[in-house]
Amino acid sequence: MKSLAELQAIKEKMQNKVVLREGSNEIRVVVGMATCGIAAGARPVLSALVESVNELGLSDKVTVSQTGCIGICQYEPVVEVFEAGKEKVTYVKMTAEKAREVAEAHLQGGKVLTDYTLDQGEL
Repeated sequence: MKSLAELQAIKEKMQNKVVLREGSNEIRVVVGMATCGIAAGARPVLSALVESVNELGLSDKVTVSQTGCIGICQYEPVVEVFEAGKEKVTYVKMTAEKAREVAEAHLQGGKVLTDYTLDQGEL
């Protein structure tokens, strides 16, 4: 059993990650975490996005969360970015490295990385 002080330290360390997965900010990032997504490597993608948003100081405007099946299993891991007034952007075949790039370029800089996106014609 951990001491109360150790448990409090763990809570404080994890608080930023929990806060990023809740709430409603101006940009919402959703990672597909159904069985197919997890099997394809969605957990490291989710972790990389949460860590990057925190490190880049974007937690006031970006919410990172997980969802179930997005419906395009052959393209997993899938990340969707929702911004008010803009079309949804769907990133496919993501990795933790690509997720960090998306955080910097798209979430921080506003530039969609089209090399990682799914064109509607591909569906």
